[in-house]
Amino acid sequence: MAISTRLAELGIELPEVVPPVAAYVPAKVHGDLVYTAGQLPFEQGTLPATGKVGDGAGLVPASDAAGYARRCALNAIAAAAAAAGGVDRLGGVVKVTGFVSSVPDFTGQPGVINGASELLGQVFGDAGTHARSAVGVPVLPLDSPVEVEVVFSLA
Repeated sequence: MAISTRLAELGIELPEVVPPVAAYVPAKVHGDLVYTAGQLPFEQGTLPATGKVGDGAGLVPASDAAGYARRCALNAIAAAAAAAGGVDRLGGVVKVTGFVSSVPDFTGQPGVINGASELLGQVFGDAGTHARSAVGVPVLPLDSPVEVEVVFSLA
């Protein structure tokens, strides 16, 4: 099934590609792969939340952060599709690297990045199965709670 058809079935519209905030491109094709830059959870040009992920007052709840990781993955699909010449040129997902800006005692990074992995599985089906890293970091660009990079294969 075409990825554009699957997105329509899921009621998902690809967002506009987020412009780079520094000296890089949002995605780059190399051979039969498309590498995305780290994608933040921008929605209509703004971050829905900032700060560290963890439990407690003033922190971003892990369940919210998983939703932001989902948005990062959606932004990655949009960036890869733009670089590849259309979403239907994407064949599947090879690797996901997720970064979670979290407090030192937070160990739920894999659960947060599941937000991205689950979306990619819904969109790409079996071709969405991927290798993955979920890493806790002290801070991310613009104080984003999450950032996700994806490597796609071409169809």
